[in-house]
Amino acid sequence: MTRSVPGRPSTTLGGVTRPEGPARRGWFITFEGPEGAGKTSQVDRAAAYLATPGLDVLVTREPGGTWLGERLREVLLARTGANAPTDATTDALLFSAARRQLVTEVIRPAVEAGRTVLCARFADSTLAYQGFGAGVPLERLEALEQAATDGLKPDLTILLDVPPEIGLLRKAPGEVTRFEAEFDLAFHRRVREGFLALAARDPERFALIDAAAAEDLVAAAIRAVLDTRILAGAG
Repeated sequence: MTRSVPGRPSTTLGGVTRPEGPARRGWFITFEGPEGAGKTSQVDRAAAYLATPGLDVLVTREPGGTWLGERLREVLLARTGANAPTDATTDALLFSAARRQLVTEVIRPAVEAGRTVLCARFADSTLAYQGFGAGVPLERLEALEQAATDGLKPDLTILLDVPPEIGLLRKAPGEVTRFEAEFDLAFHRRVREGFLALAARDPERFALIDAAAAEDLVAAAIRAVLDTRILAGAG
């Protein structure tokens, strides 16, 4: 299993090797959800679970996963203290720039090499946050998504759903970003509603998980989805 780190696409964490055989496209799995849904910890647990039977797993994140992406992450998540909020379309453009670099440098090459890629956040987050949350027209954001991804879509999106009243309270003081500090509860409610609307629009891709439950229960629910949607067809 490998993991992306700042400044490099990935670094080796273990010795798992995909079984020899004809090259085939790998799986691309994304984890989405509102703030405090537990995406980072659940991605780690899912990666370890998928690596056990021999899948070659790469973990990455948005924004980030490349040198450029990690620099943009610092800019996008930093608390500004500015009098005027960052324009939502500007946010979308910066997220899309980081996404474009991640897709071209990390995700697409890995998937085409037969690896399983797990990514914490992807294009659905831009639709939920800058679209449903901040009001940028979805058509504009979908055009940016196409430019950033060249049409690459996840094979599976695990949506960790949690009410913002619960998720925001889970954030430790050192984890608070601009999006928790400078956006009100109504914004985060719209974000959650946006994620749910996206899942309803594409039920074959999304798997909805109740992330308000205990972490072990959430992990078990994710494993059940992976068993059915990924491992059952990985032989």
